[in-house]
Amino acid sequence: MVTTPLLELPDEIASLRSIALDLRWTWSHEGDALWGYIDEKLWDRTLNPWTVLQGASRERLKQLAADKAFLAKLKAFEDARTEYLTTPGWFRDAGGHAKVGGIAYFSMEFGLGSSLPIYAGGLGILAGDVLKSASDLDIPVVGIGLLYQEGYFRQLIDSAGMQLETYPYNEPAAMPVEPVILPEDGWLRIGLELPGRIVYLRVWKATVGRVTLYLLDSNDPVNSPLDRGITAKLYGGGPELRLMQEIVLGVGGWRVIEALHPEVEICHVNEGHAAFAIIERARQLALKSNLDFWEALWATRAGNLFTTHTPVAAGFDRFPADLLRKYLPYVEGALHGRGVKIDDVIALGRADPSNHDEAFNMAFLAARGSGITIGVSRLHGEVSRRIFQPLFPRWPSCEVPVGYVTNGVHIPTWDSTGSDRIWNKVYGKGRWRTPTGKTREPVSPDVISDEELWSMRGEGRQRLVRYARQHLSRQLREGGFSLDEIRRADTVLDPNVLTLGFARRFTEYKRPNLLLRDLERFDKLLHNAAFPVQIVVAGKAHPADGVGKEMIQSWINLARNPRYRHHVLFLEDYDISLAQELTQGVDVWINTPRRPWEACGTSGMKVLVNGGINCSTLDGWWDEAYTDEVGWSIGDGSGGAAEDVDARDIQSLYEVLEKKVIPEFYDRDSTGLPRAWLNRIRESMGRLTPQFSGARMMTDYVEQAYYPLAKTVRERLKDRCAEAKAMNQWARLLHSRWNSLHIGQPVINQNDGAPHVVVPVYLGEVEPGSVRVEMFADQTAEHAPEVIMLHQEHPIVGSTNGYIFAGAISSPRPLEDFTVRVVPYHPGAHLPAELPLISWQK
Repeated sequence: MVTTPLLELPDEIASLRSIALDLRWTWSHEGDALWGYIDEKLWDRTLNPWTVLQGASRERLKQLAADKAFLAKLKAFEDARTEYLTTPGWFRDAGGHAKVGGIAYFSMEFGLGSSLPIYAGGLGILAGDVLKSASDLDIPVVGIGLLYQEGYFRQLIDSAGMQLETYPYNEPAAMPVEPVILPEDGWLRIGLELPGRIVYLRVWKATVGRVTLYLLDSNDPVNSPLDRGITAKLYGGGPELRLMQEIVLGVGGWRVIEALHPEVEICHVNEGHAAFAIIERARQLALKSNLDFWEALWATRAGNLFTTHTPVAAGFDRFPADLLRKYLPYVEGALHGRGVKIDDVIALGRADPSNHDEAFNMAFLAARGSGITIGVSRLHGEVSRRIFQPLFPRWPSCEVPVGYVTNGVHIPTWDSTGSDRIWNKVYGKGRWRTPTGKTREPVSPDVISDEELWSMRGEGRQRLVRYARQHLSRQLREGGFSLDEIRRADTVLDPNVLTLGFARRFTEYKRPNLLLRDLERFDKLLHNAAFPVQIVVAGKAHPADGVGKEMIQSWINLARNPRYRHHVLFLEDYDISLAQELTQGVDVWINTPRRPWEACGTSGMKVLVNGGINCSTLDGWWDEAYTDEVGWSIGDGSGGAAEDVDARDIQSLYEVLEKKVIPEFYDRDSTGLPRAWLNRIRESMGRLTPQFSGARMMTDYVEQAYYPLAKTVRERLKDRCAEAKAMNQWARLLHSRWNSLHIGQPVINQNDGAPHVVVPVYLGEVEPGSVRVEMFADQTAEHAPEVIMLHQEHPIVGSTNGYIFAGAISSPRPLEDFTVRVVPYHPGAHLPAELPLISWQK
């Protein structure tokens, strides 16, 4: 049985064990010196305190126990950690624990640090920043994920410049995780019903400050070889393995919550991968409270939150219905006689529940099973309303119930030691442990001088150059290059030259090769003797993305060309550690996605805190962040054919670099300082860093989603779920009777005041109190959407359940913009999310 080793540490340094297992060290600068003091080479190589401790000899541990300087460092770190863990944070001070018992945050990947390689890219990094920010704000979040035996691939570049993938084994004993041990039952294992067998999932935990992340893995010797491999690779295998992983995450993950955290009220599904948690949560409540499945879903749905990150419908996970029928029989079996069959569950994941040929869509299940659905930027919210339109037939896209909370980054994880000093002077030491979204002032020269600011930027650029040379040297050495080639790595880049950064997943819509499409112009930029430019590039392509790999090869070939090797650098194996070095050191962050395919993007946010400046297309977060004072835009955000957009954006990118970025960076006064550039840094750092911080993001989630959802789910669960039962009955009746209503022709009376509309509505078998009659005008370029509720005046003589509805149209819009409609109404329902019926005047 694999367990976390019991380190034998001298009493004087025994606390190192708990400190090394608390991933708070990933954002505590004082911890770096602590681990480097134990073993500098091992720390630099692994960035894993747990590995450093395990690698220390007994003799070295004895030396540390008697080393007064080390003990002083240790005590300072212990004191800071104790203060952090014991001082109530913003959420507790605001009385949040009375409003929300707990939040379970499900994600397929978590990027917390290079020592826990269970992430692939932006989705995982965002999830890691959510946990860290929740810890800082004292929000009672519990993370749920998977502990992969191999995780995502590590990248190697071969002699031809092509990406190779390797999958090193993740040894749990070498990672900062512990088994979850129960006092009476030992190691917690979760049983999961799969076809013909029970699969047992081991439960581990990672400590993230005040937050616990639970990780499930199927690599238990009691399981078959096939089942032990379910949690082998992140995003590996075909559809069937992927489905099993998502069942493990959603179903197994919710069972962990039931076993360890019954206080949890909010189930937060980060992307659709974990949507089966919604089914399992309802199933468990149905069994415990003697409900049918649909009553239980009405009760629990109000406590579910779905964050979607996908900007195109094709990006959602889909599975054939036959696979669902194979792997979810336990739902029907466990709820036999409680109103649900497998096909009912499958219907929840279809745009058209009656279309048996339609694949099962995990995002549709997540949206249908959640009280609130949220996109990850303002623009992505607009895009997502169009993507989820099929779930709301005949509803205007502007009313499709998808809001947005723009992503943010955990600032202490991404700031350099130099920028940390700057922020200490600007806001104080505990600045990122309170809501920051309303703080949008430039960094004042009265607090931070231009000299201090430029010194911080110089330190970051110099550190990046040193790191890049070391990284490249190792990269060439391990690639079998000649000694002369390896030695040349010590001369690449110049710490005084304008440094561009470009690092992200290499895929076609991100257009990572946009700069290379006019190589002659690029050459002139790089080799301008008076105003030279250099660029550091990194990123991975999906193993199956041949086009992405060819784009990487193009950059590699350029970087290996003797003419460019001092100006262009491609660093292999992009991960959190490399991302930190890049975002702390570059002057300008280049981002070139084709609008609106970047849901949010957070890499550019990490540059803000370190005084880097963004130059990006108006997509994702930059669409709402950009102004002339804080950075530069590539293109104007207008659409068109891909070839036309690319041609315009290439021209725009070069014009911005040639006419704005480069001249401003090299415009120095008599003291050698670029005053205009420094003013831009002040604007970017001060106005944008708080706005796009994890603290602001989590505050938005608390206030816009967690608080209202917890209030609603409490109402539905009380009195043996009486309200949920009533709402289920209300919805069933409306569904069965909706087609019996119709709307007559409205009459508009033009009086001296506002126009007055009168319309007959024949409700058929529908109760009048179950609906609202409205006048609706859709969104236009000039006008926001508008809804005017009409009031029930009196019954229509001679009709059955017919009524006159009337109201004044006090709007400057033309009357022809308005149409009469009937929509469901219930004071406790999230509409139209929970019942998307609608009827329009014909």
